[in-house]
Amino acid sequence: VLQQGKSTSIRGLSVVDDNVAWISGSKGNIAITTNGGKTWNWQQVKGFEKSDFRDIEAFSDKEAIIMSSGTPALILKTIDGGANWQVKYKNADTAYFFDAMEFTDKQIGYVLGDPINGQFVLMQTKDGGEHWLASDNPAKALPGEASFAASGTCLALNLNRKNIAIVTGGSYARLMFRNTDEGKWNYENLPIQHGKASQGAFSMVCGDKSIVVVGGDYSKNKLSDSTACFFKLDNSPEFTLTTGNTTGFQSCIEYISDNTFLSTGTPGSNITTDSGKTWTKIDGISYNVCRKAKTGKLVLLAGDGGKIGILKL
Repeated sequence: VLQQGKSTSIRGLSVVDDNVAWISGSKGNIAITTNGGKTWNWQQVKGFEKSDFRDIEAFSDKEAIIMSSGTPALILKTIDGGANWQVKYKNADTAYFFDAMEFTDKQIGYVLGDPINGQFVLMQTKDGGEHWLASDNPAKALPGEASFAASGTCLALNLNRKNIAIVTGGSYARLMFRNTDEGKWNYENLPIQHGKASQGAFSMVCGDKSIVVVGGDYSKNKLSDSTACFFKLDNSPEFTLTTGNTTGFQSCIEYISDNTFLSTGTPGSNITTDSGKTWTKIDGISYNVCRKAKTGKLVLLAGDGGKIGILKL
């Protein structure tokens, strides 16, 4: 644990490199480190002290974009290290609830929101977050299906060469993906526990040899049945449940290297060294999100109470 004791629940985490990382959380809290997590510069974004910033995408120690869940739905951007934040999108319609944000590069990005009228909300920017427009090709939702604003990782771009992918929960647990902006959506059922609003697939990531999905039931977070599954990129006909389950509900999965993945959730963190087939509990501390540096090896975790941790392998 690097630090804790802040009255904020952190769900947004973006690790730029081995020095720079940003976090975002409830009560309008943002923090940045420029020394690999040793110290953090905290702030409460002025005018947004009640906002719940559940995802963040950072590009440097100066430039970052934050997304809020709840009403109003917000997207803010800074280009001066958080000294000033500009509102790039605002929607006061209570039907809008943003879940996750992801960028392919500094220009192209998406924000995913819960379904409205049977279609997932999908916002897109093509100019680095300056302007956001609703996609005219959103994924269709089944009754009672949604995504989770748990770690910002229910949305992935370029997942195994797929243009965009989403994992869902609630009444169904599914992977949905398309190959191009105009392409047809494909839908695949996942063997993750589902059927209740608190259950489903929460996070996905693609490694060199497999795609791994984690989730479970956040209301009964110690239930370890059907909390992780994997898809072998070379020969899998479908997703397969892990034979060695995680320690319980997991809200985030991250690819480390080779066959190694890290997952985390409120009952603790787990490691797999066989591309998702079996898991070993490595820690019992509660976290919401884990992310690796886009360029580098730094792996950080973050959770409730302003808790920030570092993984040392």
